[in-house]
Amino acid sequence: MTTRAGMLIAAGALVAGTATVLPASAAPRPEPAPRPIAPLVWSGCATQAYPKLQCATLKVPLNHDDPAGRSITLALTRVPHTAKTFQGPLLVNPGGPGGSGRTMAGFVAASLPAKVAAEYDVIGFDPRGVGRSEPALNCRPGHFDPVRPDSVPLGAEGERLGVERAQAFAKACGEKYADVLPYIDTVSAARDMDAIRAALGATQLNYLGYSYGTYLGAVYARLHPERVRRMALDSVVNPQGVWYEDNIAQDYAFDTRHKDFMAWVARQDDTYGLGADPAAVEAAWYGMRDALRTTPAGGKVGPGELEDTYLPGGYYNGYWPKLAEAFSAYVNDKDAVPLTRAYENYGAADPAADNSYSVYTSVQCRDAKWPRDWSTWRADNWDVHAKAPFSTWNNAWYNAPCAFWPVDSLTPPDVSNDEVPPVLILQATDDAATPYEGGVALRRMVQGSSLVVEEGGGNHGVTLGGNDCMDEHLASYLATGVVPRGDGQAEADAVCSALPEPEPTPKAAKPTGKRTAVAPAATGGEVLHALLGHER
Repeated sequence: MTTRAGMLIAAGALVAGTATVLPASAAPRPEPAPRPIAPLVWSGCATQAYPKLQCATLKVPLNHDDPAGRSITLALTRVPHTAKTFQGPLLVNPGGPGGSGRTMAGFVAASLPAKVAAEYDVIGFDPRGVGRSEPALNCRPGHFDPVRPDSVPLGAEGERLGVERAQAFAKACGEKYADVLPYIDTVSAARDMDAIRAALGATQLNYLGYSYGTYLGAVYARLHPERVRRMALDSVVNPQGVWYEDNIAQDYAFDTRHKDFMAWVARQDDTYGLGADPAAVEAAWYGMRDALRTTPAGGKVGPGELEDTYLPGGYYNGYWPKLAEAFSAYVNDKDAVPLTRAYENYGAADPAADNSYSVYTSVQCRDAKWPRDWSTWRADNWDVHAKAPFSTWNNAWYNAPCAFWPVDSLTPPDVSNDEVPPVLILQATDDAATPYEGGVALRRMVQGSSLVVEEGGGNHGVTLGGNDCMDEHLASYLATGVVPRGDGQAEADAVCSALPEPEPTPKAAKPTGKRTAVAPAATGGEVLHALLGHER
């Protein structure tokens, strides 16, 4: 996941990668002698939303292969079980890489059926480098301050500015965190999860991971299949495309999802007045983008910031009405205020985003090899942009520090698994952030797993967001450990219908001078997507 202000995720791939060799860091080998683990000390850290939340910290080795060496600190949260039946710890992760998971414990405990939640200690955690874990990375504060150069590089000068900006970020990370960056990666984070399990005194853990959290869970399961009790993976990263190919796959998927939004706006022409032809609506959106190049809205929303604002609509269609309202006001009323407000709500970075992005790049650039020759990036992204222009270059610059990263890359582990207990995979067919192919690929790679599909769904994160059918599958699995089984003829083992599309914003009524009603409380979907963030 916050908005992009929370972070923006690498996703599942349409194009499969080839790196599937288990690296030395993840290969079976004798474990070094672990350091003694101090009991966790929990203290109250309740919030108004989650009054049962507790907090603790755990020291783990920076380098798990040197357990006697330097320590770092992980920040943990817990909502303790209350039932007589105790099913153990349920670790939860909202994705990223770079997403804070501390609040996620409260959300999951409150969103699961009470009987199911009561049987688990729901455990949230900030992965290494994130949030309140120490050290918390912040490579280059203000990297996303507006107005940035147009993400689509117009000529050699535009490309030069983008490359220099990416180089500056990579250099800043290397200068500030040279001793830490070699250990900010998914395998190290998975080994942290096992340290959390041990500190909790559990022989096995249960796990619910969203988005990048699905990859983190798959890596953990490969490292320690015997320590997995139950594992639910929602909105699956394609492990065969980590990470360069996954991001290219996202570019196509987000462009398709943006066209879905344009078509929805066209169907609501009576409300938004942008035309009934999706192609004409899309042309108007790109016309708005062109206009912002010369005159940024509110002095802060240029073309790149506009993409940042509308990218969240690709994650969650609950944002569509407000985004359409801002679009309509700008085009039809020449009013930039709603657009500026939408940027502040959905696209603007905050201090948490600086941390999230620092960890995002650190993990992705370290996890897998990226092209080091910028000409490869140029050729690939212009080729993709010609077919999918919505966010291709925006996404390219987001990941571009990996072309100049100061630490060598690892080889991603092969997460194929025939030892882990049945894993529940949950996936929407039209998810843009982690395209459907990722769920299918993992289903084939993990023997005995089960795939539950939200047919026609386009939101990223399909459980605990309002779809009762998907929620029932998750709750039943956590309660019993039993996964649905199909007939073997179809990719999916079970299918749920997607939620209805959002309703348009009602036409504004004339002011009456009377006090307006209090804004309605956020829906479960809105809370979930705020926690997941909008990751690349």
